[in-house]
Amino acid sequence: MLHFDSDYMEGAHPLILQKLSETNLIQTSGYGTDDYCASARAKIRTACHCPDAEVHFLVGGTQTNATVIKALLRSYEGVFAADTGHISQHEAGAIEAGGHKVLTLPHHFGKISAAQVENAMEAFHSDENHDHMVQPGMVYISHPTEYGTLYTKDELEALSAVCRKYHLPLFLDGARLGYGLAAAQTDVTLEVLAQNCDVFYIGGTKVGAMFGEAVVIPNPGLIPHFFTLIKQQGALLAKGRILGIQFDVLFTDNLYETIAGHALKMADKLKKGFSEKGYPFYMKTPTNQQFVILTKEEMERISSFATFCFWENLADGRTVVRFATSWATKEEDIDQLLARI
Repeated sequence: MLHFDSDYMEGAHPLILQKLSETNLIQTSGYGTDDYCASARAKIRTACHCPDAEVHFLVGGTQTNATVIKALLRSYEGVFAADTGHISQHEAGAIEAGGHKVLTLPHHFGKISAAQVENAMEAFHSDENHDHMVQPGMVYISHPTEYGTLYTKDELEALSAVCRKYHLPLFLDGARLGYGLAAAQTDVTLEVLAQNCDVFYIGGTKVGAMFGEAVVIPNPGLIPHFFTLIKQQGALLAKGRILGIQFDVLFTDNLYETIAGHALKMADKLKKGFSEKGYPFYMKTPTNQQFVILTKEEMERISSFATFCFWENLADGRTVVRFATSWATKEEDIDQLLARI
């Protein structure tokens, strides 16, 4: 079988495994207080052009989202997100289980806009019963989105402006951030994120690491006692150096964006091959997630030799499915897939 289900099906980049092996028997302090984590933090701060930023290493994406959102919200507040957002669709109600409502906004190919947030806030405050309602307390977006689409710098700046107007922290889920940073013609960089987001994270699990995410808080002290909250949420790794080593390697010699660029090259080849064979796409996406429209018969035939992810059913009976490439996708696997479809 050829596997295109997701971008976290492989283990870790060989350079990470090599460094983990080389440092395996070195004794360090725990919980991210070691020299490897310090080095990784310094490299991330440099990449973000944000020398004072807090950088915390957590074990996974769902834990990161749940921890950050719970830390930023009061008990009576909820979080704005696209109705297709990961926290709304694919985290098993982790945010609601933490006591907060996800306040969904209609998406446009995975994205929400500053105008939507502004309109939602105006509607909330104009409702005479708003004291009886869940109060919006922050905004959650992802980049790339669940549809592989990207925000522009202008869109992020507009969102940031409206969030600051209403005192709403802007939190960006970067589980696949590498694939966004490496995309052609994007004008969003780590520096842009640090300038516009109150909190964002750099995904490792889906971009070369065995596991782990790096949370960046550009303005230190925004979340008091965040380390303790990470521990409380079960997202703190005792052997924290395992996370630090991985991000230290990923942020050496631009490895993070380089390997993400490989995934995009493979996605472009996949996209071109499907297009040449007459398969329609649900939308144009510049990242590693490609959404193909298949008939029932095509789904059954292709699933006999390749795996992919169901996305949504269309009114005409066809189905949107996702093919995802990764930092480790082999070109020969793309060739085999295209030959067999």
